[in-house]
Amino acid sequence: MFQSLSVRNFRLFATGQLLSVMCTWMMFVAQDWLVLSLSGDSATALGLVTAVQFTPTLLLTLYGGRLADRYDKRKLLILANLAAGLLALLLALVVLAGRASLPVILVFAGSLGAVSAIESPTRMSFVSELVGSDLLPNASALSAAYFNTARILGPALAGLLISGSDSTGPVMLLNALSYLATVASLMMMRTKELQRTGAAPGGARIADALRYIRGRPDLVMPLGLVAAVGMFGFNFALTLPLLAKTVFHSGSASFGLLTTAMAAGSLLGAFAGTARRGRPGPGLVIGAALAFGVLETASGLAPSYALAIPLLAATGFATISFAQAANHRIQLGSDPRYRGRVLALYTMILQGSTPLGALLVGWLCEHYGARSGLYTGGLVTVAAALTALYAHRRTRDRSSSGLPRDVEGAGRGLAGSEVRSRPTERRPRV
Repeated sequence: MFQSLSVRNFRLFATGQLLSVMCTWMMFVAQDWLVLSLSGDSATALGLVTAVQFTPTLLLTLYGGRLADRYDKRKLLILANLAAGLLALLLALVVLAGRASLPVILVFAGSLGAVSAIESPTRMSFVSELVGSDLLPNASALSAAYFNTARILGPALAGLLISGSDSTGPVMLLNALSYLATVASLMMMRTKELQRTGAAPGGARIADALRYIRGRPDLVMPLGLVAAVGMFGFNFALTLPLLAKTVFHSGSASFGLLTTAMAAGSLLGAFAGTARRGRPGPGLVIGAALAFGVLETASGLAPSYALAIPLLAATGFATISFAQAANHRIQLGSDPRYRGRVLALYTMILQGSTPLGALLVGWLCEHYGARSGLYTGGLVTVAAALTALYAHRRTRDRSSSGLPRDVEGAGRGLAGSEVRSRPTERRPRV
């Protein structure tokens, strides 16, 4: 389960990330609390800050992937974390000085979002340089595990710290300091042990990567599923509070239990993924999406609060299982020279589609109740999975009948050999 931790560079990376991501979740709680305090509990203001924070994901992530394929990923990550730490420190000082306002928070939210759009694809593609392709599925699963651990601990610690100090400033200051842990872990790495790939062709142009993906149906299918599931299925930040308050008529503690149940299921799913040793097949990706859709639909139809808790835990397990299967199929099937841009597109689709889908899901919840947001997302996911299954079987049948076959076999090329043998050269922050 913890095989990747035998690699010294990955141990350093994971340690720094665990602390940094946990403090990031603390900062999100503090930021939301501050926005509500400044705006008189305005949901519109909170939505505006969230939109500003995630808009750079749509605009800059592909450019971030281009930088990751073109330059030294470790140095890029050091610069990105230093920039994010400086911005977080300035925001903390503004809040501690009592000068915070909604326009100021919007500026810092957008700036931190821009840095994250560069850092995310670089960090994701850097993992393969840390552990090599043989251990990449295990390392990716452990990364999801520490992310979900931070997601459970961070908000709880933030609530205690805000309550104890009666201010969000200390939480934001702690978040700023946490970036130093990431920078220190990166600087302590042994660069000779990094499994670096060759330079990207053609100056790492975005258009080249898009053409590369278009010629790889085995990459298009999981990316399409990620778009459908991300847009309609991954809206739990919107649906769970409404489910707790308007359906089960429970308080904040009961809502927290629903969130914790789902996070615990996600954590178990992440640990289960550490058993994977190679690139998952299309059937596993489609099956995980189908299971997620069925479980989310069942959660939306849960007749009681007591039954909703285990269903949401199972949904959390399926959420991570699908996300990891899709990520591993995309990452392990990509030519290393294009990997940063391919993962940038994956990140842009996953993180950028959810806010867009939230508009439709929010409208459904407002007009048809909170349950509709869950079971509609689940049913759309089931439909997308069945469509992907039909397309995959049709492609396979064409291949077996002698017609032009799926590029999966022929398109493996460098990616396929890279999965089978470790390079001989040295190499949700969320």
